[in-house]
Amino acid sequence: MTTIAISEPATFDALSFATHALSSPRNLAAVIDHTQLKPEATRAQVLHLCAEAAEYGFACAMVNPTWVATVVEALAGTGVRTGVVVGFPLGASLSSSKRDETVQVLKLGAQDVDMVLNVGLLKSGTKEDFEAVRQDIRGVVALAHDAGAIVKVILETCLLSFEEKLRAAELALAAGADFLKTSTGFSTGGATVDDIALLRGAAGNRAGVKASGGIRSLTDATAMLKAGATRIGASASVKIIAELSGQAPAATPAEGY
Repeated sequence: MTTIAISEPATFDALSFATHALSSPRNLAAVIDHTQLKPEATRAQVLHLCAEAAEYGFACAMVNPTWVATVVEALAGTGVRTGVVVGFPLGASLSSSKRDETVQVLKLGAQDVDMVLNVGLLKSGTKEDFEAVRQDIRGVVALAHDAGAIVKVILETCLLSFEEKLRAAELALAAGADFLKTSTGFSTGGATVDDIALLRGAAGNRAGVKASGGIRSLTDATAMLKAGATRIGASASVKIIAELSGQAPAATPAEGY
């Protein structure tokens, strides 16, 4: 009788990833989504975000849908991706609305789509509700992947129990998410080291993990990377890079992402 050996799935080496990301300002910038999601953000502020994203080489400039075309134009030729939020910040939109919003932002040139999971459906807890959550995510993922874009699913972990976080992660992964993301930054809490470790344990090597919400220093970013994050969402991105560079830190935003 022949025994078939089944190898264990490879685990993600968070320490190696963190060491590489923290080895230079440019490497760290490459894993940061430079973010401006305040509802009162003006065109001038969005263009300033884009200028900083291009200067430092951030992974993407993350904005609300109304600014996608502006960001695409401003970042043309820089190699910095245009990121946008969908169903933001509550996640309670109709699935059809999320799909329509995704179609529109993709047409405008968005490359990273950060969508909010339907938290209320997840917490309702029936098999039918779980399937509805998966389908909600899948609808956005299918559209994005067809257009060559990636999807980060925002779980809003501060509103979930331990078991709900695991369920949300598995549903997002089953729907084809490219990243599991902690937070909108607009709810009752942001990213925690424990949640990043939990999401990395669920994802393994299947997907990235994005820490967002309340990351305002190099110390914060380092802790998230060492816990298993592969992307950081922050509005204090320039300050974080300045700290790694040994320069005088910029002022820390008092609120927001």
